[in-house]
Amino acid sequence: MSMKALITGASRGIGQAIAYKLAESGYHLVLTGRDAAELEKTKTACEQYGIKAEIIPADLSSEADIRALFEQAGEIDLLVNNAGFGIFDPIVDIKLEDWQAIHKVNVEGAFLCLREAMRSMKKSGGGRIINISSVVGVKGYPNQAAYGASKHALLGLTKTAIEEGKDDNIRVHAICPGGVATDMVKQSRPDLTDFSAMIQPEDVADAVLYLCSLPTQITVDCIHLRRAASAQTW
Repeated sequence: MSMKALITGASRGIGQAIAYKLAESGYHLVLTGRDAAELEKTKTACEQYGIKAEIIPADLSSEADIRALFEQAGEIDLLVNNAGFGIFDPIVDIKLEDWQAIHKVNVEGAFLCLREAMRSMKKSGGGRIINISSVVGVKGYPNQAAYGASKHALLGLTKTAIEEGKDDNIRVHAICPGGVATDMVKQSRPDLTDFSAMIQPEDVADAVLYLCSLPTQITVDCIHLRRAASAQTW
């Protein structure tokens, strides 16, 4: 019986790359996000590996949508908490509604998905949760206060979930990539022009696969993926 993974933000970028890697590894996939048409494209590509993939569209700023998502998905072995977005302004220009919108998805949405996954995994005997944070979860960058604060919060959530999950065989991890060649990084870092030197979405997907390969008696709390030319993050 194949392992079942739920991936949030699976329609593009990092989430899509993770879906492809997990499909290649034989996982049964549950793909979620707001754009059903784009999710359908991911699903079609994943099914070429001969696996089962299903789409459950959901707005991760809605608790009702998230509850319905997990009810429909049923028992899962892996949650990849990947969905997130950013609005990039100096602190003095950030609108409260923009701050709140970012945290509604990046923090509250991730928390609600993690909560529902942990509730299910406690009943089923365990599982794995991987939160996709960012280098801005450990470092500060100009014009990224709202996004950076949300990713710092996601790491705080991860640390607590690690402790609360360990006795129930729930392994929780974070991945903190630096600049990944996605549409969002082009928006947040217009100073970066050479995308060949950047982290690729597939590199993050490889880190997900590595964490999934770990035996239950050991764990890795956080993986920092850094562009070789960038400053250290530890």
